[in-house]
Amino acid sequence: MTRRLLRTLLLALPLSAGLVLPAFTQQTVVIPTRVIYPGETVTADSLEDVPLRRQLKNVAAVAVDRHQLEGKIARRTLLPGRMIPVTSVREAHLVTAGSPVQVLFVHGALEISVAGVPLQHGAAGDLIKVRNLDTGAVFSGVVMIDGTIRVSAT
Repeated sequence: MTRRLLRTLLLALPLSAGLVLPAFTQQTVVIPTRVIYPGETVTADSLEDVPLRRQLKNVAAVAVDRHQLEGKIARRTLLPGRMIPVTSVREAHLVTAGSPVQVLFVHGALEISVAGVPLQHGAAGDLIKVRNLDTGAVFSGVVMIDGTIRVSAT
């Protein structure tokens, strides 16, 4: 059998058997509709979904869903009409350097709470340095989603 005949038979087989081939779904990416500057929060009205003209080698490297970008902070200038690498945005800081925060040390039933001053900005999950307001001691802690800093015993 020639290739052409074989191809024709294979394409006709699902139709004659009552099967439906899945439709080709075109992949979309998210692009900015205006210039978004570094440090600016990405909002829903500044984004647009557009279909891809060609397949990407590494789809995970660019934003394909608005939820990957909304509410995040631009690390670099994002230009309109250009795809947005996921590394070009970061989570918003929950704590800022110099602003007092509550620091929690929890170990079993023991819970100690002190006031501290972060020495670095931090988003949820970031390990940052903190200074105890009472003693001046500097230690590291993890920023929690509620804006507190949790210190663990090591």
